[in-house]
Amino acid sequence: MLEWGRRYLMVEPNHFRVDYAINPYMDLHDQPDHVHAREQWLDLVEVIRAAGAGVEVLEQRPDAPDMVYAMNLGLVVNPLASSGRGEHVVLSHMRYAERRVETPTAASWFSDAGFSRSWVGRDGVGAHFEAGDAFAFRDALVVGYGPRTEELGLKHLAVELDVRVRGLRITHPGMYHLDLAFCPLDETRAMLCPAAFDAASASAALAMVPDPLLLTEEEALTFCANSVVIGQQIIMPACPDRVRAQLEEWGFQIVLVDVSEFHKGGGSIRCMTNPLDVLVGRDLPEVLGGQVVIA
Repeated sequence: MLEWGRRYLMVEPNHFRVDYAINPYMDLHDQPDHVHAREQWLDLVEVIRAAGAGVEVLEQRPDAPDMVYAMNLGLVVNPLASSGRGEHVVLSHMRYAERRVETPTAASWFSDAGFSRSWVGRDGVGAHFEAGDAFAFRDALVVGYGPRTEELGLKHLAVELDVRVRGLRITHPGMYHLDLAFCPLDETRAMLCPAAFDAASASAALAMVPDPLLLTEEEALTFCANSVVIGQQIIMPACPDRVRAQLEEWGFQIVLVDVSEFHKGGGSIRCMTNPLDVLVGRDLPEVLGGQVVIA
């Protein structure tokens, strides 16, 4: 069972719309329905809280329509309380300028909430990094790079956080963030779509997951990997029959939540939820000075 994933930051979708196209799902002629989107967001919040997790809410900037995808605001990796250091966030430096206005607002929220802050690259100007590309799993912070996060960003993360970083090169345009192709389930299991990566990274991904649930490209493009795991519950936007059968055989309970309006912007449940409770020393081993392993 995953220890993290019991506390989330989400952004209320008061200004969600499609103003530009920076991924294959965005179409300026297919706008989300504001009322329906808000209902779906509220349903998701209710389901997450009913599963036993906390949700903290950040107000959306009017000029930041993609800010609802809170996963990408920053990567929270906290030291253990025994270290005497407080909670910490590495703020994202978005690849696309359209999304960079989100970071100052996120930085203010994290500061007000008592988090120390840092950026990938000096003052957020160096290598691009988007937190939707990073997950704690087993002995490393697994980070996808290519479409959004740059390879140079992996070194910054390793050194900044004193952790091991395993880099996987993403090549599929429809799975441009790691959270569209990879979903940790517990200490040994994860949903994984090899088609998201180049050959070397697909092999490396398979090697790092002892018990993978391999997703076909068709299955992954339903956004099923873009899910939230809270204990034995998996909150999913979709669950193909074969995937459901394996998850239920493993003892997981599937909770489906319709967030189809948010798929119009290229994100789903995981994209909308940023976990605030990953700990170095519990969910990630400490590696002083950091280490980067590139497939």
